Amino acid sequence: HVVRAACSASRELVPALGTLGSRRKHTLPDLPYDYGALEPHLSGQIMQLHHSKHHAAYVNNLNATEEKYQEALAKGDVTTQVALQPALKFNGGGHINHSIFWTNLSPNGGGEPKGELLEAIKRDFGSFATFKEKLTTVSAGVQGSGWGWLGFNKEQGRLQIAACSNQDPLQGTTGLIPLLGIDVWEHAYYLQYKNVRPDYLKAIWNIINWQNVTERYMACKK
Repeated sequence: HVVRAACSASRELVPALGTLGSRRKHTLPDLPYDYGALEPHLSGQIMQLHHSKHHAAYVNNLNATEEKYQEALAKGDVTTQVALQPALKFNGGGHINHSIFWTNLSPNGGGEPKGELLEAIKRDFGSFATFKEKLTTVSAGVQGSGWGWLGFNKEQGRLQIAACSNQDPLQGTTGLIPLLGIDVWEHAYYLQYKNVRPDYLKAIWNIINWQNVTERYMACKK
């Protein structure tokens, strides 16, 4: 279910917006591990705040915005519908991005992927080391807040690296299917790494859940 959701992440909001009166509210997903499970690489305090405060705020604001959108639809109020689009994109993207991010991490992560994903990385980037360096560089270079991504280009059948600002969802912004996201908003690391984003980026490779990334890749190749 998680993998299927990832392959249609940017379309997740469409049924909710289009089904007047029967909208299912979005909920905060549970983490597949305890808040402190990713230590020492990410502290339990960061994970608790990030999940229970920041992600929860995106979910709550998304539900509230969708209710206003439903009301505008019912009234035929196009002006309000248009005015609500930025809030839908920001909070919807925040919900989509974080729902992927939590599963991209694991206390048993790190190392390198195996099998078809590793072969695809070697094919498209030359080596795993080169890929790791490129994604780290792109993530470090995001100005302000945003995300670094490994995505799958369905049309070209290859992997690509991209950066997105703020909470812009990868698929809706670039057309790439999200496989691995690195959150470089300061709330993802500041309590532990202060303003030294490169130290956070170095640490996060120790908890990347390559099994999850591989499952996403295999599902989206079909």
